Amino acid sequence: MTKKAIIAIPMGDPAGIGPEITVKALAKKEVFQAGKPFVIGDTAILNKAIALTGVNLKVNEVSSLEEAKYEFGTVDVISLNNVNTDSFSFGEIQAQCGQAAFEYIKEAVTLANEGKADVIATTPINKESLKAANVPHIGHTEMLADMTNTPDPLTMFQVRNMRIFFLTRHLSLKDAIAAMTKERVHDYLKRCDEALQRLGVTTRKFAVAGLNPHSGENGLFGREEVDEIAPGIELAVKDGIDAVGPVPADSVFHQALQGKYDAVLSLYHDQGHIAAKMTDFEKTVSITNGLPFLRTSVDHGTAFDIAGKGIASSVSMEECIKMAAEYAPHFTK
Repeated sequence: MTKKAIIAIPMGDPAGIGPEITVKALAKKEVFQAGKPFVIGDTAILNKAIALTGVNLKVNEVSSLEEAKYEFGTVDVISLNNVNTDSFSFGEIQAQCGQAAFEYIKEAVTLANEGKADVIATTPINKESLKAANVPHIGHTEMLADMTNTPDPLTMFQVRNMRIFFLTRHLSLKDAIAAMTKERVHDYLKRCDEALQRLGVTTRKFAVAGLNPHSGENGLFGREEVDEIAPGIELAVKDGIDAVGPVPADSVFHQALQGKYDAVLSLYHDQGHIAAKMTDFEKTVSITNGLPFLRTSVDHGTAFDIAGKGIASSVSMEECIKMAAEYAPHFTK
């Protein structure tokens, strides 16, 4: 019998929907059947989330994972007690919440680095709250990169059978296009192939999305495909990577869903985000590759407009935890 993965869940920004979707997800039996989840957060906020959502859960506050029960009906939590509930409000940007979210992630990384947690499944954090707390990172990926000395982590989305990697992430379109060099395409295809190997994926046929309409029509609508993208793919093929392209972006993601490709390399942030979220917004899961440990994440924000109302869907969180458990046995340091 395969050993269940121990899954660390940092609670996210306390003022967002992270606490609510966490307790909702942990109220599903199939989540505990998949793995052994525990939360890093704040007991008082989790109890508020349980009351708001009406789920049948009890909080088991522990000081170490040896005290965790990992039992359905119980939420094991390492509580950092770092939220002042007297001044706390759901749905608002608060420095204390940005700081708290940062500390939850830092504790999760520590546990993963020590081998006590097998994988981290993250909930939403808020960029403005982080800024208010003077946290020197814009998001999860940047935090994790800094905490683990990983220079350039790979982001991968998975929805259904489609996997999407990103050549560039948080750049303006102008800067992203400037970064689409043949050297970068070559390097990323090699790293994407290594990432899928580490996740236990045995067939790894890549398609690289095109940038311009119809992939530029051999330079008629732009030279990027001709001058940089196609040469980068050719270099990767010479290294033994099974890659094709550039394939027009208006068809490549559909073809991947049909099983023609095992993964698509998206050239910029929204190109891949739109494709994944239009396929199934709630079941899109983000995976960060290249870290010393596996990290999965929901692919939505803190949703301050509905936070504290108990109505947020936990489907993405459930998928995030289950995918963490699925890939964990293949992921070795």
